[in-house]
Amino acid sequence: MIKSVAKYTSYINNLINKGHSRSVRTKKNIILAVIVKGLSILVSLLMVPLTLDYLDSTKYGIWLTLSSFIGWFTFFDIGLGHGLRNRFAEAVARGKYKLARIYVSTTYAVLGIIMAGVCVLFALVNPFINWSLVFNSQQVLNNELAPLVLLVFSFFCLQFVLDLVGIILSADQRPAINDLFRLISSILSLSIIYVLTKVTAGSLWFFGLAVSGTSIIVYLIVSVVLYSTRYKQYSPNFKFIRFKYAKDLLNLGVQFFLIQIVWIVIFATDNVIITQLFGPEEVGPYNIAFKYFGMITMVFNILTAPLWSAYTEAYVKEDYDWINGTIRKLQKAWMLLVLGSIVLLAISPFFYRFWIGNKLTIPFFMSFCMFIYVVAVTWGSIFVIFLNGIGKVRLQLYFAIGAGILNIPLCVLFAKTFQLGPSGVILATTICMSFGPILAPIQFKKILNKTAKGIWNK
Repeated sequence: MIKSVAKYTSYINNLINKGHSRSVRTKKNIILAVIVKGLSILVSLLMVPLTLDYLDSTKYGIWLTLSSFIGWFTFFDIGLGHGLRNRFAEAVARGKYKLARIYVSTTYAVLGIIMAGVCVLFALVNPFINWSLVFNSQQVLNNELAPLVLLVFSFFCLQFVLDLVGIILSADQRPAINDLFRLISSILSLSIIYVLTKVTAGSLWFFGLAVSGTSIIVYLIVSVVLYSTRYKQYSPNFKFIRFKYAKDLLNLGVQFFLIQIVWIVIFATDNVIITQLFGPEEVGPYNIAFKYFGMITMVFNILTAPLWSAYTEAYVKEDYDWINGTIRKLQKAWMLLVLGSIVLLAISPFFYRFWIGNKLTIPFFMSFCMFIYVVAVTWGSIFVIFLNGIGKVRLQLYFAIGAGILNIPLCVLFAKTFQLGPSGVILATTICMSFGPILAPIQFKKILNKTAKGIWNK
């Protein structure tokens, strides 16, 4: 028995540690990510019914819409996070460790200045906004909404800067470690909300404090520990701030910035559109279906997340065989996930009933639309993650701008004019995301075959 266990252990160990060092890092990351994401899914599933028990359907819809609204402001980093990820990975791959520290220090300085200004500006205009009108809710909630929005937005600005340590982990091909810290934050939030259900009535203020505050505490601790140990040679320091290098970060980052704005418009406005067209109570079913099928995209993200910076390193070192081999493996994994998506679609009515009971009703057509969405997006992500890793994003940028312009009218057309309801919103979003499944594979082949010219090579 002991020999048998040792045999299997040895086999698994050899399987993990076999191959290129880049592949070994990727496999270890995937294993850890599977564990972390599995626990994250469990926490997420527990969070929904617990939240519905604490908040009524209207307040739950308001919170989801508020989260989307706050998400709009992620573009204020002007793409610095993605620019840092690529430039940091390139510098380390070339052995330029001082340059990597300059990039880190400069990014913290620039982003800190930006977010401080944004937070102050928001605090000044917040008292003049009628949030009850924005969230299409009862006017009596306005006194609760104004301080809630200010609290969540202030935490968001601070979190924005603290998240840069996660960028460094991702650039170092260790995104699963960052996911672990997010899991810890989610578990803390879940625990606090559970306590709140026992000691307080449904309060958006307490709920917002529990969800936003825990993340701040976790990432403050993480930043101090990592920059004192593993990443000490890259730790942000005033002596290494070079604002002239901000231009280098922004040359690439501003393209990610513009693409990021579009995706924010496409995704964050979905909840707002549903709220305005059908009321906040319809946001819940849409988001629950999105979370359910989001398990598929989450699994696929586990496979692709460590590859962004791995592609950066491989492309710098011209290791094209490794790149092609990795893409082929991802395509095989995608086919398995399509089969998994079909199973999820078939059992969705039973799973919803088991998950949330009769609290909300999710139409089967909405689930089918979510199925189409995840199949298309995951296929496209195979190639988009490569293009992002090597910084060839100009074509994606132009397509994204067009998609962003069309998204809102297309959502209204499908949801209201074609009378598809909230399901029409995700269909419109899928169309707007068609760069990945259609154009990205073509651009990938051109780049690897060295036939990419003009916009295909920028």
